[in-house]
Amino acid sequence: MIKKIFFQSIFLSFLVSMEAFAAKNGGMPQLNPEFWISQIFWLTITFGILYVVLSKLILPKISANLEIRRSQILENIEAAEKQRKESELKIEEYKKIIQNSKNEAKNYLYQARIKVLKDISLKKEFLDKELNEEIQKADSEIQELKNKAPEKINKIAVETSADLLRQLIGAEVNSSSISAIVDDLSRKKMGKYYDN
Repeated sequence: MIKKIFFQSIFLSFLVSMEAFAAKNGGMPQLNPEFWISQIFWLTITFGILYVVLSKLILPKISANLEIRRSQILENIEAAEKQRKESELKIEEYKKIIQNSKNEAKNYLYQARIKVLKDISLKKEFLDKELNEEIQKADSEIQELKNKAPEKINKIAVETSADLLRQLIGAEVNSSSISAIVDDLSRKKMGKYYDN
């Protein structure tokens, strides 16, 4: 505030000194009070013409340009808002599509898992059945071998004993007596194995 008063006082003292200087020398007519009325007249006419030109020619064009810009800005804002809403709707649609795809993928995986487990179960049942059949077949073959083994062993024992006796005593021995001895011995031995 003090600076403003200081500068105003300097400006007024400058004007006063200039007026006094112009009055002495008769140099600057705009500072001479006798020309002030004509200066005010021309100043009023000049500013009046300037006002008319500005208000009728220049300012309407500026106002029209400002209005066009304002309407374009509003249209751009409306278009941007509309696109924002559309993009939000698209984002929501994409989220739904992604969620549906995830659900479908989970469903496919679940169905594939059930199918694989069912296939595994069927194959396991089939393999168990085949394995049981093979075990039964092997058991029956083993039982058949067990049943036939004593006969074969007895036959081999009789033949071997007959050959040994022939070689030892040099005469043929009755094969029925050897067979009876071998049968008796094999029954005693087999009874021992079956008891254990």
